[in-house]
Amino acid sequence: MKMRASTNVIPPRKLSEELADLRDRSALGALTLREVIYTLGGRAYTLLVLLLALPFITPIPLPGLSTPFGLAIGLIAFRLMLGQRPWLPMKLQRKVLPPGFFSRLFLVAEKSIRLIEKLLRPRLIFLTRTPALVQLHAFLLLIAALVLLLPIPIPFTNSFPAWAILLVAAGLLERDGLFILAGYFVFAVGVLYFIFLGEAATLLLQEFVRWARA
Repeated sequence: MKMRASTNVIPPRKLSEELADLRDRSALGALTLREVIYTLGGRAYTLLVLLLALPFITPIPLPGLSTPFGLAIGLIAFRLMLGQRPWLPMKLQRKVLPPGFFSRLFLVAEKSIRLIEKLLRPRLIFLTRTPALVQLHAFLLLIAALVLLLPIPIPFTNSFPAWAILLVAAGLLERDGLFILAGYFVFAVGVLYFIFLGEAATLLLQEFVRWARA
């Protein structure tokens, strides 16, 4: 008599559960990015991209974090864009996260995390089916990360690229093409916002020059 193989597949842990574990661990002492990667396991780098983008979804930029976090996201995205396994240099892996980082992160982003978890499911799977498409999405992550790198103290300058990163990374994680398309849309709106800021700055400079010459 043949034994039937078990078809039960253990679903991957939710982002909120991963974050809660990290919050509990960080309560015992400061964590490095390397410890976070080790804790997150098999989906570590995609989840890490999500986690590093979460602090910037609020309108007000967070000082001191956008540059190292944007660099880490950019390096992961760059490797994915080349079709290579994600990797971070040891110097970044040793980056110590601020005390209470995950506790504050959970307070700021809990509602967004819960909403994302409810909406995420496999859809438009063809958008994640081929390596070439995944590399294309990684290119968008890289561009958004480079924008996040810029320490611009203006509201929403971090939140647009952060939301683009969050949506695309979540879409890649759960093969949800709708989330990926939403990430592209947010990125396009962010580009328009930066164009608006540039034009506004140009007009202000012209007015200042006219005033100075009067």
